[in-house]
Amino acid sequence: MQKYFDETVKTIREMIRFDSSLKPAEEGAPFGKETAACLERFLAIARDMGFETHNYDNYIGEVVFGEGKDFAILAHLDVVPAGAGWAHDPFGGEISDGKIWGRGTMDDKGPAVCILYCLKALKDEGFTPKRKIKLILGCNEESGWACIEHYQKVATMPEEGFTPDANFPVIYAEKGIAHVKASFPLKDAPFTALTAGSAANMVCDSLTAILTDKAAAALKDAVSRVEGTCICVEGNTLTAKGKSAHGSLPMLGANALEAALRAFAAIDEQFAPVVAFLFDDCAHLKDMEDITGRLTMSPDVALFEDGALQVIIDFRYPATHKIEEIFTAFDAFGVSYESLHCQDPLFNDPEGETIQRLLSVWNESTGRREQPIAIGGGTYARALKCGCGFGPEVDWEESPIHQANEFISLKHIAFLNDLYYRAIKKISE
Repeated sequence: MQKYFDETVKTIREMIRFDSSLKPAEEGAPFGKETAACLERFLAIARDMGFETHNYDNYIGEVVFGEGKDFAILAHLDVVPAGAGWAHDPFGGEISDGKIWGRGTMDDKGPAVCILYCLKALKDEGFTPKRKIKLILGCNEESGWACIEHYQKVATMPEEGFTPDANFPVIYAEKGIAHVKASFPLKDAPFTALTAGSAANMVCDSLTAILTDKAAAALKDAVSRVEGTCICVEGNTLTAKGKSAHGSLPMLGANALEAALRAFAAIDEQFAPVVAFLFDDCAHLKDMEDITGRLTMSPDVALFEDGALQVIIDFRYPATHKIEEIFTAFDAFGVSYESLHCQDPLFNDPEGETIQRLLSVWNESTGRREQPIAIGGGTYARALKCGCGFGPEVDWEESPIHQANEFISLKHIAFLNDLYYRAIKKISE
C-alpha cells in the first residue's frame, strides 16, 4: 500500500476542501451543492480507477468491485458544521506537524478515501474478490440518514458489512439514539433572543443571548460555574463559550448552554427546574445502564421562540432499553417534548463471522488480543442486518471528531491503508 500513500493523501485533502455540511436543498442537490459536488468528485476519481460507480440522485453513491454476495463498506462524505476555535482552515486540507487538518479528516472522508485506495490496490494486483464489495457513500449521515432511506428505495442494501466510522477493534453493539426537542415556557424571560449550538450531535460550544436591561445589570459580573466555559456580558449581549465534542461523549466537551442556564438560574428561579432536568439529571435518566454503558444526555442546540426555550437533546441510551423510558421521564416531570429523530440500538453476536474475521485482522496487525466492544456513537452499521464498526479511531492517537482542529495524521493514514487492505482481502478471498 505504500505506493498509494501519496495519492491517498492528495485525495483526502481534495475531499476536505468541500464544505459538505448540511445546506438548504437545491434542484439536484438534496443536501446542498457542495455536498453533491463532493460526492460526484469522489465517484469520478473511482471511475478513473476503472471501477463501476452509481450516483443515486446525489443522496448517496457507491463504488462496486468484485462479484458474488454483496458486502457493504458504508462511509459518508457529509460533515458536521466546522464550529469555532480552529487554528487551521477547516476546509483547507492543510498539512502541518505531520497531520492533515480539516473537518471530515477522520469523520469520515479520510477513512472513505483510504478504503477507495485499498480497493484500487487490490484491483491493480489482479485480486478478484469472491464478494461484491460495495463502498457506499452517504451524504446525510450526520443529520438524519435521508441518504440511507433513499438508497433503500432505489437499490438493495447488502445484509453484511462494516463502516470505517467508529472505533477499533470491532464494534458489535451501539446504543440507541434519540434527538428530542424539549420546550420550557418562560414568563418575563431575561432575554429577548437566544441561540446556541451548531448541531444536535455536537456538544454546544457557543451561545448568544440578547438580555433585557434588568438582566444585563444583574449579570454584568457573571462568572461561569461550568468548568471549561466562560461567560461575557457586553452591554445587553451575553455570550458563552465552551468546547465542542461528539454528542455521544458529552463528558469530553464543555457545554456553553449549561454555563448560560446556570447563570440565568442565579437571577431567575424559573430556570432552576430547567437546569435540574437538563443537566442535574433530576429524572435519573442516567441510571439506565447495561453492557453497552450508561445513558448519556447532551443538550446541544437551543432557541428562544414563542415565549419558550426550545432545547434539542442528544440521548444515547443502552441497547437493551427502550426509547419509551425516556419519554416516560419527560411526562413524569411535565416537560413538553417532540421526538425529532430516533435510531434503534445495534446489537450483534460478537462471535459472528464478519466480526471475528475483522477482529483477527486487527489483532494480527497490532499484536494485541482484544475483543469486540460496544459504543455510544451511532453509525451506518445499523442499516445492515449484520453490520459492525471497524475503525478508524485508535486508543494511541488523539481524534478530535466533532471538535475544532479535527485532523488525521499521515502516520495513521498509512496504518489505515495497510489494515483496511488486509481486512477487505480477508473478507472477500
